[in-house]
Amino acid sequence: MTSRITHLARPRLLMALAPLVLVAACQEPAAQTNETERPVQVFRVSFARQTPAREFVGVVRARYETDVGFRVAGKIITRNVNLGDRLQAGDVVARLDPQDLRLQVESSEAELAAAKSNFAEAVADEERYASLKARGYAAIADFDRKLTAKDEAEGRLLRAQRSLDLARNQRAYSELTADADGVVTATLAEPGQVVAVGQPVIRLARRGEKEVLVALPETWLEEARASDAAVRLWSDPDRQFAAHLRELSPQADPTSRTYQARFSIEQPDDTVALGMTATLILSRHVDVQVARLPLAAVLNRGGGPMVYVVDGDPGALEIRPVTVAAFTEDAALVAAGLKDGERVVALGGQKLQAGLRVRTVETP
Repeated sequence: MTSRITHLARPRLLMALAPLVLVAACQEPAAQTNETERPVQVFRVSFARQTPAREFVGVVRARYETDVGFRVAGKIITRNVNLGDRLQAGDVVARLDPQDLRLQVESSEAELAAAKSNFAEAVADEERYASLKARGYAAIADFDRKLTAKDEAEGRLLRAQRSLDLARNQRAYSELTADADGVVTATLAEPGQVVAVGQPVIRLARRGEKEVLVALPETWLEEARASDAAVRLWSDPDRQFAAHLRELSPQADPTSRTYQARFSIEQPDDTVALGMTATLILSRHVDVQVARLPLAAVLNRGGGPMVYVVDGDPGALEIRPVTVAAFTEDAALVAAGLKDGERVVALGGQKLQAGLRVRTVETP
């Protein structure tokens, strides 16, 4: 009875095991094929002399840009300039209503005339009492009072003359003139507006030296002082202008935490217009050779930067630590750890492991 049951169960057991045997037979060659013939994209190492450089975006500004305003208060009756106008020193920018200032001048003139009359009278009295005192007909105290009155009248005359000069100056200040050649970059007041003393009417960018205003991170403060600078305009990217650091802010901006720096452009021409977007290039001449690798080729699993090196084709992968001098937008600059001609895995290194045998595909 037992023999009969065993005879009947054996075919069923073979039928159940048959699919498992087929799956195992199919999977084993595929795993071996993937392990020995896995393709990877590689990049060939080439060392070259490198000049470390960094680019920053900035804006072209005039070195001297000042707000121009009246030295007296009043109502603006005319403004003769508009945004973008070019001015020469002495050109009239705007005028105030001169009526009140004219009245001040007339009042000072009247005060001066009265002071002159008073002084003339005091001089005559002093001379008369001096003659009487010499002949013994006037007391010394009376003569001293006349002498004091003369000195007081002389002081009043001088004060009236200075008041008249001040009133005339203020009347002249009713005309706002440009104090230097330049271009109007902003208009800050309109005709009919009453302005206070010193309130800006226009903003004048002086003609002459131009510079690029950039924001530098704190890690580049010392580099900015020691590096060679050049400026390239976005409107003319094929041309560069030499530049030098003129001013570096001692305090960071509270919002961006960057430091404002001004680089003077050497010998700018008329193509360098105010407000243009420019690129500041800071570079240092360092005798160092680096290899430019794709960013994806460098891995860091907690032990520092590393790359996978392929020896032969097909060959085994070797993971090797490297020294990265700097990172750019599209490359890692490796200074040590590799040799010329070696091939490193350019993509997909995070899915590989050391010792894996691969076949290579060269990156153009």
